[in-house]
Order: sequence, then C-alpha cells, then structure tokens
Amino acid sequence: MSIEGVVLKLPSFSQLINPNRTPLKFPFNFPNSSSSSSYSSATASLSVPAAAPVSLGHSTRPDFEILYQKVNNGSKLVYLDNAATSQKPSAVIDAVNNYYKSYNSNVHRGIHFLSAKATDEYEMARRKVASFVNAPESSEIVFTRNATEAINLVAYSWGLSNLKAGDEIVVTIAEHHSSIVPWQILSEKTGAVLKFVSLTEDEVPDIKVLQDLLSKKTKLVAVHHVSNVLASVLPIKDIAQWAHDVGARILVDACQSVPHMVVDVQDLGVDFLVASSHKMCGPTGIGFLYGKSELLTAMPPFLGGGEMISDVFLDHSTYAEPPSRFEAGTPAIGEAIGLGTAIDYLSQIGMQKIHDYEVELANYLYENLHAIPGVRIYGPAPSETVHRAALCSFNVEGLHPTDIATFLDQQHGVAIRSGHHCAQPLHRYLGINASARASLYFYNTKEDVDDFIRALEDTIAFFTSFK
Repeated sequence: MSIEGVVLKLPSFSQLINPNRTPLKFPFNFPNSSSSSSYSSATASLSVPAAAPVSLGHSTRPDFEILYQKVNNGSKLVYLDNAATSQKPSAVIDAVNNYYKSYNSNVHRGIHFLSAKATDEYEMARRKVASFVNAPESSEIVFTRNATEAINLVAYSWGLSNLKAGDEIVVTIAEHHSSIVPWQILSEKTGAVLKFVSLTEDEVPDIKVLQDLLSKKTKLVAVHHVSNVLASVLPIKDIAQWAHDVGARILVDACQSVPHMVVDVQDLGVDFLVASSHKMCGPTGIGFLYGKSELLTAMPPFLGGGEMISDVFLDHSTYAEPPSRFEAGTPAIGEAIGLGTAIDYLSQIGMQKIHDYEVELANYLYENLHAIPGVRIYGPAPSETVHRAALCSFNVEGLHPTDIATFLDQQHGVAIRSGHHCAQPLHRYLGINASARASLYFYNTKEDVDDFIRALEDTIAFFTSFK
C-alpha cells in the first residue's frame, strides 16, 4: 500500500527515550543519545514501513455508533451476536427518523404530498429488495413482519391450497424452528408427511440423503441456505434442480445468507425465499418473501382487511394482485424505508467484498477457538473447499454455555448467544441441550476475535479454578 502524500507525525525525542536513557524497542535502531545532531542523523536514514491495509471492519465501524459504548464495569463492547440481529448504521437510523420527522403518512391511500412521498419511498424500498436478490419483478417481493411470517404465509396460502394427505415435505434437522413448526401445523391440517434429512459425519446436512428422499410424492423442499448453528452452506442451486426434477417446489430460509453474500434467486432457481431486515443492517419488524410471480398470483390471501382487496361487497370480496394481496392493513412503512437504506449501504460496500472479508474472519475465529483446550465447535472444519459462515457454535467441556455467556458479558463486555438458537431438534441430534455461539459481521475485526478469545480463556480459568 503506497503512503505517498501521507504526512507522518513523528513523536518528540523525549517521548521516544525513557528517563533512564534505555532505548525503547522500535522497528529501527534509535540512538542512545539526547543530542539534536544524533536525532537528526537517525531520522535522516529512517525507513518508515508501509502502513498496513485497513480492514473492512475498521473502515465501516465508524458507521455504527453503538459499537463504541462501554458496558458492565466500563468494558468496551465486543458485539458477537450478529446471527441473532445485526447493528444498524447511522444512515439507516437517519432514514427512519427522517420518515417520521418529514413525511410520515399512510401509503397508497392518500393523494396529498406526504402520502405520495411515503408511497414512493415504500415502493422504492420494494424495488431495492427485488434488485438486491435479482428478482425479475418487484411485484414478486412481499413485505412481511419477518421471515417467520413469510414462511407461514407460504404454508397457509400455498400449502393449504396445494397439499393433501400422503404428500411429502422434505426438510433438514438443522432448520430453524420457523421452518419446522409451520410445516408441522400444515401436516396436521392436510395429512402431508414430513421427511427429515440427517447430518453427515462432518456435521453438515446430508445432501445425498436429501436427494434420495425426493420422489413424485415430494411437493415441497424447505431448507436453509446457511445454518445458524453449524455455519454450513447448502448447494441451493443443485437442491432446487433436484426438487424441480420431481415436480416439487423449494423454499429457502436465507436469513443467514442474504446479509452475508451475493444471493441471486434467478441463478439459484428457487420458488420461494425469505429473509429478515434486522439481520442485514435494517430495522426490526420487517422481512420479505420472494415468490415466483405465477405462484403468488395463484395463491389466496393470507390475511383479510384493507389494502389486500379489489372490491368488497356484503356477500363477497375480490382481491388485489400480488404483492398487495398479501399485505393487509397499514404496513411497516418506516421499517421498509429503513430496509431500503440498509440495502443501499450494503450495496455500496459490495456483497462479494463483504463475503470475502467474512470468510477470512470466519477462518480466524475458527482457528483461534479450536486452539483452546476443551472447546468443541459444531459444524464442518474450514478447508480450501469448505467455507464456513462467520460464526461458531461451541461448548466447553464441563461448563454450561449460559455460564460462559454470562461471565463474558459481565466481566469482559463480550456479547455472544447461548441456548438452542431456535434449533432444538439439531441440538438433540448432536446430543446437547444448548451451545454458545459467537457470530460476526463485516464491521467486526480480528481484534474483536482476539478480545473474545482472551475473555473466553479467562472465563474457563475462572470456572475451572473452583474444581
């Protein structure tokens, strides 16, 4: 990296030499003398090393004011709970604030200036989401409260209309509860059968088993893109092709992939895809469903009320075209606008750049955590062909994960997650009740990982001292 044009401010001589005239250790040999002539002679031949490249984490961190606060006994915050929710850059906070300050109004219903402005920004946010995941049409994006509601929308609308007794739904045991419970309810209502895919020895959902389970009875494959526990990544494009080969549809839970990598629904060939705003630098309270136009058009409404109608009579109603058909009532307008701004922010950085940086962080986290005696990390080991997401779910021999998370927080200001991470079936399969999880985002740095590792080692030492 060139430092041409950079002005280097060298410290004074008194700052460099201690009172005992013992030279401090620097990358160069400094004279043991206090004379100005010696100082001039030394600096004349001084070779200044090139500055280290600034990481993505360091360059974006100033956009997240929350990360600079002190917590618990004055410890600096080290936020490593990004798989649960991400922090929000100032641009997103300002966009939401500006909506409520400057043009707060309901959308679609008014002709006055404020309503027209709010409607334009709300629909612009929809177009931004469509572009972000490369949906062919913005009408294929339905705003929901979150990804959970998006999955339930598909289950109750598409599922109840298309499934019958004996039909099969294929899922993995590594799914989030949000992509298990709705299918269980749907199965109870329709008589459809749930088929579960287990893990390989490397603790990755067994894709060969998934492929073998598919048959003409399969009507839906519902899988995650990236596991929020195992950090594994599924080959969605292949799975989508296999599902379509037997006439099935595929729904992808992309909550842990859309914020971290390039996701292209057309390239992947998926029928439905869901994600949440709050995991991708946007506000809470809004998510989205992508659905192929021909599927959404054939689906009945999920909720009834305002906005989703065409005409209402006393004895019947007709319904609007998608996406309005699935957005009953006043939507989360400010939140949608905030999501649109979050997408602008992520796009300006570049999703491939974010992904590449997080692969580096993921390896650094795994290697340092794996080096601690007694630590068991779940999911595949990283390699040249296996790229883990930037998270590690782990346990420490003899310690409860909640004790670990509590001590890290209260004594070191390190925020991680403990529990079953809404994946109880997976934890039971692994033979555990809970795990601790450290998860990173692009605004994290290797220094954050170093702080976490030191804090974890101190935590282990504290608890083992009582044994």
